[in-house]
Amino acid sequence: MPTARESLLDTALAALGTLPWSAVRMVDVAARARVSRQTLYNEFGSKEGLARALVRREADTYLLGVRRVLATPAPPERNLVAVAEWTVARAAERPILRALLTDAWNEALPRPRPARAGARPAPVPAQRRADAGPPAPGELVAETAACAGERWAASCELAVRFALSHVVAPPIAVPVARRADARGTDARGADAQGTGTEGGDAQCAEPESWRPITPTITSVIETILSVDTTSPRKIIP
Repeated sequence: MPTARESLLDTALAALGTLPWSAVRMVDVAARARVSRQTLYNEFGSKEGLARALVRREADTYLLGVRRVLATPAPPERNLVAVAEWTVARAAERPILRALLTDAWNEALPRPRPARAGARPAPVPAQRRADAGPPAPGELVAETAACAGERWAASCELAVRFALSHVVAPPIAVPVARRADARGTDARGADAQGTGTEGGDAQCAEPESWRPITPTITSVIETILSVDTTSPRKIIP
């Protein structure tokens, strides 16, 4: 059964599905989690503290997933490719994690600062850790690489950076009209049937940004990592 802290974090995260962080109210979070406001403030201290805890939990849950992937019995290069796949898939589903990994925050998300220097430490140990502030992208990548241990840390970092290149600059979706042209179909007919946009705006639709890595990219990463994990040189240029 989840603790009161986890229930409050889950409730706050659920609220972000429909509201920007600025519109999420502490009183509503407490009510929906069925705890008192005093319990909420005792746990997090403030809305900023709640934001820090929410962001820290996203990072920790991601790292836990990385450790589970790396613990799977498989060749090292296969596990490291799986880390890249996990990173892309997780970033697709979790906007806060995507922002943590890429520093691409927006106004709808909480972007907390560390607790004020000299502030009284939080009474809750988990909150004291969260109050240190969220990791920067480079720090989170380093934490991820460390999950692989010293022997494979450099290769793990390489896999994660491959994944982030896919997250930041995914393959461009081919507009429907262009695909129709490639099949020899009349482009006007394709437009008329339906991208749901006017004026050829298909290329402006949301790209395939947050889909899993394509098999081709996976194969390339696996090939590179198979060389890297069998090479005596373990330093990423």
